[in-house]
Amino acid sequence: MVFQFVGGLGIFLFGLKYMGDGLQRSAGDRLRDILDRFTTNPVMGVLAGILVTILIQSSSGTTVLTVGLVNAGFMTLRQAIGVIMGANIGTTVTAFIIGIEIKEYALPILAIGALLIFFFKSNKITYIGQALFGFGALFYGLDLMSNGMKPLRTLESFQDLTVSMSDTPLLGVVIGTLFTVIVQSSSATIGILQGLYEQGAITIEAALPVLFGDNVGTTITAVLAAIGASVAAKRAAFAHVIFNVVGTVVFLLILNLYVPLIVYMQAVLSLNEPMTIAFAHGIFNISNALIQLPFIGVLAYIVTKLIPGEDMAVDHKPKHLDPIFIEQSPSLALGQAKKEVMRMGEFAYRGLEETSHYLNSDLRKHADLAMQFEEALNNLDRKITDYLVTISGTSLSDAESAKHSALMDSVRDVERIGDHFENIIELIDYKLTNKMELTEQAREDLNDMFNLTLITVKQAMKALDNMDREEALSVVQKEKQIDQYERSFRKKHILRMNEGVCSGPSGIVFVDILSNLERIGDHAVNIAGEVLSQDKP
Repeated sequence: MVFQFVGGLGIFLFGLKYMGDGLQRSAGDRLRDILDRFTTNPVMGVLAGILVTILIQSSSGTTVLTVGLVNAGFMTLRQAIGVIMGANIGTTVTAFIIGIEIKEYALPILAIGALLIFFFKSNKITYIGQALFGFGALFYGLDLMSNGMKPLRTLESFQDLTVSMSDTPLLGVVIGTLFTVIVQSSSATIGILQGLYEQGAITIEAALPVLFGDNVGTTITAVLAAIGASVAAKRAAFAHVIFNVVGTVVFLLILNLYVPLIVYMQAVLSLNEPMTIAFAHGIFNISNALIQLPFIGVLAYIVTKLIPGEDMAVDHKPKHLDPIFIEQSPSLALGQAKKEVMRMGEFAYRGLEETSHYLNSDLRKHADLAMQFEEALNNLDRKITDYLVTISGTSLSDAESAKHSALMDSVRDVERIGDHFENIIELIDYKLTNKMELTEQAREDLNDMFNLTLITVKQAMKALDNMDREEALSVVQKEKQIDQYERSFRKKHILRMNEGVCSGPSGIVFVDILSNLERIGDHAVNIAGEVLSQDKP
């Protein structure tokens, strides 16, 4: 019984994940785009959450993705709460799929999936095969679990537990919560519940509190994803917990009304046992979302108070690029684009600064924040470039054309600074993973190089902002000093290598960090060059 149940659970979980992965790969990057674009208001957020969860077959996956988007600054807390509500509704689709009586066809579905995976070269067909194989494995695992649970009907201790859960609904909630925390999938625990109810091992009175507990237990994945994340991401995860706990409390209070409703629906609609649980699950989550949807602002306020602190999430979205300026005045639009380029410059400087902190402290929070700045740079690069391309379609004077060209080139250089500090973060990660140590002298040299590069980047952006020729010339001089530093520090490094003070692998990390900082200096001087070229008579 145990072997069949555990093996069936394993195949079920594998099938669920494999199906979700196949669907996710078929969808590609569209999932993130759906969440990023279609969450303008809470209702749209709920719909986006439902759609993405249906596609990846995991409310936990959607919630983790949402926490990631909040952490990266792509989504506000209020938007995230809407998506989380939608994810809870979307996950009920798995229960409805299980309720359809197609267990007998599990093996043929597995065979078709395997055929598509192994005999077709097209990635799209392979991904569809993966989704089908996972779909078949899900039902095959469910069938094994269901057969394994048959003897529970005659097990006296299990019958006593069922009676206890019927008499004490809170016990059922606790059991459902704990089991979902262990299995890390509410779909799996609800599948087990459907199997138990189908085998007659549990009554509907005992099953419904367990069902509520399953929904509470699924929030643990989001909580784990938020550990070490930004304050906003922690708030999103905690909002998920509150949302499901409040829903559970409400339905426990009306349990005496809810049980007869489900029994009535089962009789009227001629539902089989698994489909009855699916309907109960669907009604619970849809009703919970409808009840709490008007109170998203209140929920956001509560979690903000419960989890205090300044939100360190970087705002990835442009603040100054209103298309109306292009129609009204191209000159004014160029001014707005310049403001956004200066924001980019600030992000590049702060990202490089956080990278420097990461090198000296080895604290992951600095790397994560730097990577947020890098993502913001990539996003702003695309948005500003598109805005400038639109401006180029209008009539510009010679001076405006020169300014337009300078901004286009500067955007590219600022974005490249982000790429280089991302490279440095990867080098530091490599150093930490392989437990490499830099000598005291090497650290000192890198810090000198970092400090000079930071000053140079800041001065380059200041020169661009004020179109200041003196500042730009100063950047050129500092870039020459960066080049001298790089040559000097390389020679010192070779001496340390010859003396056996520094190891080969850590030396490579040292040299590569130097090279990336030198390249950042080159991009800073390119920005200064735009100022100097504007100043020519």
